[in-house]
Amino acid sequence: MSYRYLHTMLRVGDLDRSVKFYTELFGMKELRRRDVPDGKYTLSFLGYGDEATHTLLELTYNYGVDKYDIGTGFGHLAIGVPDVAGTCEKLRAAGAKITREPGPVKFGTTIIAFVEDPDGYKIELIQRA
Repeated sequence: MSYRYLHTMLRVGDLDRSVKFYTELFGMKELRRRDVPDGKYTLSFLGYGDEATHTLLELTYNYGVDKYDIGTGFGHLAIGVPDVAGTCEKLRAAGAKITREPGPVKFGTTIIAFVEDPDGYKIELIQRA
């Protein structure tokens, strides 16, 4: 039996706002959405390719909940980009909050930056040629 990492789930306060953030600013595609009225939640699955071969981001909106505490156990999502500085400029112009400006990782040479999504989750941008 082989194992594969399928998705990461984040609870969000406004599903459409979060879908817009990840699709418009990071180029992800909403692959599917499922509303579950009996359970009072809606799921949106986003990613860069078919879920049979790619890891996805699952956004969960629980009816009536508009804010969550991030907690101390969660770290961040990581997205590889060709130009961290250019990506930060684009994100900042779109109103995103850059929480760590582009530069080398501490004690290393890899160029990184951090941005927050609309719910406060941290996203690490990692420069990949």
